[in-house]
Amino acid sequence: MRLSLIATALLLASASAHAQESMIPAMPALPPPAMKPVVAPASAPQPSATTEAATKQIGPLDSALAGDWRSEANKARDVYRHPRETLTFFGVKPDQTVIEMWPGGGWYAEVLAPLLRDAGNYTGVIVDPAKQPDADGKSYAERTNSKLRALLEKRPDVFGKAKLLEAGSAAPVLGEANSADVVLTFRNAHNWVMDGNEKAMFKAMFDVLKPGGTLGVVDHRAKPDQPAEEMKKSGYLPEAYVISLAEAAGFKLEAKSEVNANSRDTKDYPDGVWTLPPRLAKGDVDRAKYLAIGESDRMTLRFTKPAKP
Repeated sequence: MRLSLIATALLLASASAHAQESMIPAMPALPPPAMKPVVAPASAPQPSATTEAATKQIGPLDSALAGDWRSEANKARDVYRHPRETLTFFGVKPDQTVIEMWPGGGWYAEVLAPLLRDAGNYTGVIVDPAKQPDADGKSYAERTNSKLRALLEKRPDVFGKAKLLEAGSAAPVLGEANSADVVLTFRNAHNWVMDGNEKAMFKAMFDVLKPGGTLGVVDHRAKPDQPAEEMKKSGYLPEAYVISLAEAAGFKLEAKSEVNANSRDTKDYPDGVWTLPPRLAKGDVDRAKYLAIGESDRMTLRFTKPAKP
């Protein structure tokens, strides 16, 4: 009987323990350990729309000026001759028919011929040796023309479409009348004055231009009070005289630019304008002085051929 009572008591204690365990609330599940957010590496800076647009806006003139066909010596003179600003002032465009008078060694031909290659036409009018008045003039023309032809033949991929036309100075014919959009002359008018052919040359340039066409003139600018006799030996021309030559041929002055001005040029040198670079006629005498002055002060004039006479 005693054993039975003990067993019963043990059974009741066990049941009570199980009941208490079932009444203990379950522990809530712990959240997983917090993870640090993964930060994607910053991407490389992307070109802005403005940068891309600026890159795409490099135009035909800038491409021609940057071309590897231009010699380093010629590029070094951009600081004096300002080809981008000058050609922009003259309104030269890639689809035009352009005539360059007496291109000499081809400084501007290196820019104009490739600029006009695809959509326009470039003609360089060179001196006809056979029409020179003396042996020295003939020999000089032959040498100059030979160098220019060699330059153009060296890069047919760039200059292959350029044309050269030989013409005399006394009665020049520059092409079919009313056929050119633009005629350009760089530092030639003083030579025509020295030879006494300036009126004939301006008349020929007027005749070849289309009505409404442009004549661009750059030349060494004299002091306004320079005596007339100095014109034929100094290389400098009074701006007013050049304007009068153009107007007498029928042109109208449209605008002037100071893009090629040089206030350091005193215009009173022993060997005229040729004392200055690039000629440096005095050699090593005062070379540093003349290099510091730079190339000459130049007028830059834009004329138009009236649409109606």
